Amino acid sequence: MATSRPTLARDDVIQYRAGRMRVLLVKISSMGDVIHNLPVVGDILRARPEARIDWIVEEAYAGLLGLHPGIAQVIPIALRRWRRAPLSATTRGEAGVLWRRLRASHYDAIVDSQGNVKSALVARIAHGEHLGYARESAREPLAAAFYDRGFANGPYFSQPATRRYRALAGWALGYAPEGAPHYGLTPPPQRPDWLAGSEPYAIALTATARDEKLWPEAHWRSLLAQQTRAGRRVGLAWGNAAERARAERLADGIDGAQVAPRALGLVEWAGVLAGASCVVGVDTGLSFLAAAVGAPVVAIYVATSPTHVGIVASTPHRCLGDVGQPPGVDDVFGAMQELARA
Repeated sequence: MATSRPTLARDDVIQYRAGRMRVLLVKISSMGDVIHNLPVVGDILRARPEARIDWIVEEAYAGLLGLHPGIAQVIPIALRRWRRAPLSATTRGEAGVLWRRLRASHYDAIVDSQGNVKSALVARIAHGEHLGYARESAREPLAAAFYDRGFANGPYFSQPATRRYRALAGWALGYAPEGAPHYGLTPPPQRPDWLAGSEPYAIALTATARDEKLWPEAHWRSLLAQQTRAGRRVGLAWGNAAERARAERLADGIDGAQVAPRALGLVEWAGVLAGASCVVGVDTGLSFLAAAVGAPVVAIYVATSPTHVGIVASTPHRCLGDVGQPPGVDDVFGAMQELARA
């Protein structure tokens, strides 16, 4: 394995095999990071229109990537599920199928923007030049040992994820990313029947995988009440029993606040979010999905920083708060009123 080098000189032109260039993107998880990586597809196709782009991703997000017309093949991987039964016949069989699928093709560039050992090892299965972050820029420095060349772009969390991923892909393929990010998702139209009769509607994303990122329930109830008084029905999302119970507590007694009656899939949520007049949410994957499908978004930061995981989009959005500095209700309500579509 070649030693990774930190930079690529401007005059170091990458030469590809004749014919259509094949690129494999490796961004396996999590949902927010997968969405942050989507603008890379449009960047590549603008710079290299002949490119065929494949993407390997955790199976839960495969349907979401299927909404992007620029991705030729979505390759699902089930690492989360396999970890629960690593020695089972099902795990061994599925892993073998994936291994053979990745080994069957040759790629001109295999770009791992995840930057950890797990993703680097998965990327290494495929044939081609392996490109990722240099040791000082990788999320896990050891990952750099598995790349043929590495990109030094400052510490991993020194800039918003979308800019970091676009810069890596541009370096790997020899172009300079330009302009605002384009996420490229084309969700099917979706009018939520559980919000029937409300024009317009807003969506509140109150749940997140880490409790420290939650906004206080009293703040949510006050915000929901203000929104419904302003004539906007608000739908509350949830993904598991605990999140549903919390959403029901928040909506209880507030006329016009409606909890989703069932857990929706990501493709369905993409359509619902695209049709919302405004979306308000904590630092969670669905907030980033809302921005990716063009909805106006107000993102609330409590224990993370928008400097590292902020929304980067050309569509209307506001990132409020920071680590240990959650925004107040009036600030969030004011931002929603400013951004909301009629």
